[in-house]
Amino acid sequence: MRNKNSMTDKRVVSWALYDWANSAFATTVMAGFFPLFFKQYWSSGADVTVSTFQLGIANSLASIIVAAMAPILGAIADRGGAKKRFLLFFAVMGMVMTGGLHFVAQGEWQLAIALYVAAFIGFAGGNIFYDALILDVSPLHRLDMVSALGFSLGYLGGGILFAINVAMSLWPEAFGFADQAEAVRASFISVVVWWAIFSIPVFLFVREAPPKNKALGRNAVTAGYRQLRDTFRDIRRLKVVFLFLIAYWLYIDGVDTVIRMAVDYGMSLGLATGDLITALLITQFVGFPAALAFGRMGERLGAKAVLLIAIGVYIGVCLAAFFMHDESDFYILAIAIGLVQGGVQSLSRSLYARIIPADKAAEFFGFYNMLGKFAAVIGPVLMGAVGMISGDPRFGILAVIPLFVLGGIMLYFVNLEEGRRIAQNGRGSF
Repeated sequence: MRNKNSMTDKRVVSWALYDWANSAFATTVMAGFFPLFFKQYWSSGADVTVSTFQLGIANSLASIIVAAMAPILGAIADRGGAKKRFLLFFAVMGMVMTGGLHFVAQGEWQLAIALYVAAFIGFAGGNIFYDALILDVSPLHRLDMVSALGFSLGYLGGGILFAINVAMSLWPEAFGFADQAEAVRASFISVVVWWAIFSIPVFLFVREAPPKNKALGRNAVTAGYRQLRDTFRDIRRLKVVFLFLIAYWLYIDGVDTVIRMAVDYGMSLGLATGDLITALLITQFVGFPAALAFGRMGERLGAKAVLLIAIGVYIGVCLAAFFMHDESDFYILAIAIGLVQGGVQSLSRSLYARIIPADKAAEFFGFYNMLGKFAAVIGPVLMGAVGMISGDPRFGILAVIPLFVLGGIMLYFVNLEEGRRIAQNGRGSF
């Protein structure tokens, strides 16, 4: 029986520690050193708008691949009781490909892109099954706080390693490196080690609930395809889930675009690398307590209301970024993003978990991640393309605002009570 009262339950903490583990990739690689190194080392000499466009294409390609495979892999994992096995496969893939970045020579931007895309597939693919496991460790009434715990530990763990990596890049000689480039390349290896070590608890202590009518091997694949087909056929019965997913698809596009392109945007405006790194660290460490606070607010005010507030903050951030002039403005925006970023992510996950059938969690989180990744196909390319066409990256950030506006409108019309009722009554009967 799950511990319904304590946030220190071993299974809850072990599950949340995976966020601590893989957030090293999200911070050091995805948000931090990869875009910096890509522009300054692997794409050295290229026009800044061209390298921004290339980075946007890389993020979009990775997202398309994850989105295409997410629902069917989720359905197969549900029917075969294989969420942890799929999580292990994708986590190892992400680690291996991230380690490969260490060996990419200067100017080899094509190889860097290929490895980054593969590493991102491992990172994002694993999250499908990690997210689905929340229903195996948390009772429904604690979903907001359990989800927030995962994201808050992710911000803290990712921030700690990123701070170490930043110190390595600023004072390479003190860490035994010949120069900054060697220190940055070594940071990719540190991500692999961090990711591997802190992933161990989720595999040791989280017990995956056995599925009804478990299918094995080829039968699991066949049953997974059949389950996915039935879910598409019965989607009219899940209109609340469908409406939420469309809303999520829109507003999380804006969130992901800000996460992935913020450093590139700052560099395009001429901000110093040190200032951009400092801003990222601010976001991480502000995000740690803020995510927990949003979890508490979600329990008291309702996840939907708090999500709408956070979306409004993001609209304000994008408007302010258009008028940004110097590093002090960037720091203020970093604080604002840190206050709401983890809350948007954690409350979206917990809200969604409440309105889906528990015995199809991996499949439904496959849809959740699919739409999130398809959304990220639009945002980075849109931002890069608008900036390149206009010749001014400031106009690129404005292109993100309609996604938040439309997503907020759609979310407003999501009937959570109806969603909970359908999830409870329909569980196992689709």
